[in-house]
Amino acid sequence: MTALTRDQVLETLKTVRGPDLERNIVELGMVSDVFISDGKVYFSITVPAERARELEPLRQAAERAVKSMPGVKGALVSLTAEKKPGAPSAAPAPARPHAHGHPHAHGPAAGAPQRPAKQNIPGISAIIAVASGKGGVGKSTTAVNLALAMKANGLKVGILDADVYGPSMPRLLGIAGRPQQIENRIIVPMENYGIKAMSMGFLVDEGTAMIWRGPMVQSALMQMLREVAWGDLDVLVVDMPPGTGDAQLTMAQQVPLSGAVVVSTPQDLALIDARKGLNMFRKVEVPVLGIVENMSYFIAPDTGARYDIFGHGGAKAEAEKIGVPFLGEVPLTIAIRETSDAGTPVVVSDPEGPQARVYREIAEKVWQGVQSASGRAAPSIVFE
Repeated sequence: MTALTRDQVLETLKTVRGPDLERNIVELGMVSDVFISDGKVYFSITVPAERARELEPLRQAAERAVKSMPGVKGALVSLTAEKKPGAPSAAPAPARPHAHGHPHAHGPAAGAPQRPAKQNIPGISAIIAVASGKGGVGKSTTAVNLALAMKANGLKVGILDADVYGPSMPRLLGIAGRPQQIENRIIVPMENYGIKAMSMGFLVDEGTAMIWRGPMVQSALMQMLREVAWGDLDVLVVDMPPGTGDAQLTMAQQVPLSGAVVVSTPQDLALIDARKGLNMFRKVEVPVLGIVENMSYFIAPDTGARYDIFGHGGAKAEAEKIGVPFLGEVPLTIAIRETSDAGTPVVVSDPEGPQARVYREIAEKVWQGVQSASGRAAPSIVFE
């Protein structure tokens, strides 16, 4: 069987009439770049922002047309609302009370721009973003061990890999295969070590280069969040992409985050970028639960001597300077690197070891921060 091509998909989409019922959606220039991987087709349809809900049947028609093509195993089609320059803004959605009583749920100051209300995710009590101002600081390793530590502390936990361009969760959690799709386009999350997980890495091959533009990434993130059967969770940990670009801003503005954890290494260069991440969350009124200093120090396995390879204490000093909690120091160890690469994170491979204890203590502080921000009494967790 010949490989499915972009041109074949576009030819099929020419059978779908646009909103004017005269020309098709391809002729109208409404179809984004088409991405094909493993028999699955991904694309978005650009529509006016004020007509997005009205044109949902158009999206469904395009999805049905592509799914009917020979060789197509599935299709993920989304509407992208594009606001033209100079066009009037749509009326803001009426404010809704947040289920978790977030401290940022109060209205903006007089004269401040009104943001759309964030829609809660049914069944999920709290959503925590794990972010960094730059790549290479061990954010994903921290996110997965934090999620597993929360599970070890007795919580029901899921993790969303929001890094579309460089998904890490399939490898970190040792999960292979594709998730199943059930009725109404809902995806069943993958699972290992007792936590549910969703990642673009489950939908495309590991070596596939993602070349999506911003709107496609934003749409994919919202679908992985809102069209997944998460069930009842105490907390969903979101492994954010590094930096402060469109994807990060979309998550911060559109997702009802209970708070954010910022990961940094001790050196000044990393802290400069971490500061940008902190400022982004503050601007969109997401509570900063604290800073983790990753790769804080190195203990030589042969001599036990300690080396501050990247300096030491920079993240703690920064936390004190800007008035946010310091959550803890994670050492630079061979065990964390090896277990992460093997898909057996240190919290599950060595649950009583010193590294796992560090993550569990950080998880306790993070959860206490969430509970405090929501106005509920935090449970007491005892380490034996």
